[in-house]
Amino acid sequence: MIQDIFPHIFCNDFLIKTADPNSYFLYFLDGRIMLSDDGSKEIPKFESLLGSMEDAMDHCDYLFSIDQMDFYVVDESEVSIKETDHLKLYKADIIRELTPLWVSFAAVSAQHLHRFYTSNRFCGCCGSSTMKSKKERAAVCTSCGNTIYPKISPAVIVGVTHNGKLLLTKYAGREYTRYALIAGFTEFGETLEETVKRETMEEVGIRVKNIRYYKNQPWGFSDSILVGYWAELDGSPDIHLDETELSTAVWMAPEDIPNDFTNLSLTHEMILLFKEGKIQ
Repeated sequence: MIQDIFPHIFCNDFLIKTADPNSYFLYFLDGRIMLSDDGSKEIPKFESLLGSMEDAMDHCDYLFSIDQMDFYVVDESEVSIKETDHLKLYKADIIRELTPLWVSFAAVSAQHLHRFYTSNRFCGCCGSSTMKSKKERAAVCTSCGNTIYPKISPAVIVGVTHNGKLLLTKYAGREYTRYALIAGFTEFGETLEETVKRETMEEVGIRVKNIRYYKNQPWGFSDSILVGYWAELDGSPDIHLDETELSTAVWMAPEDIPNDFTNLSLTHEMILLFKEGKIQ
């Protein structure tokens, strides 16, 4: 999965560090990400900015490191970085396609923190401006002291099985067209297992039993922590589709499941485990 970057080591300790020309920078603008435009689509270094390097280094925040590589996000409200012959802004969807895997993970983790910084410039309690904490990864209100932490929302992924088949779905109204599993965010006052039951009932109108935890995954694309479960059908297999959420829901045998899955997501890992006969 996207976070499985071994032998590389991800370190997300909160530190206040000064960038140097050899550090990597992430620059996001209007749903786009800046990458090297030399065919490699790499995360660029500050040294590639030439005339605007010092300005960018003066208006950036340290995010994390991978091995000995430091990554920073440049504040686009303070610095305007223009496209050049070797730097280009791509639609952020490209993050899923970046290789090797640690590059994709670095980009989506940076995007997660960038959303946190840009969406919390002002306090939700009193409306005053916030400042970045000097002791932890947080935004602190300059007036009332309200402290805001990065948004991480729990969500479930559910592999429902019945008579040797897996329930596969497709989202409604999205560009993403591959098969997926039942999924949804946990509501307040709800356990993860209750989320599993509620989401399967809401999306496809079926009940489940024998709910078993499988694995979890950080998923910066939606500011989430995804928690995977296996479950078995409890009752009728007839599907009653919520067409506002899904366009398709089908029971599929392993041999009929397509091979167009990647190694990025918990969803795809679970589908492939079933396809390969590793989940009964």
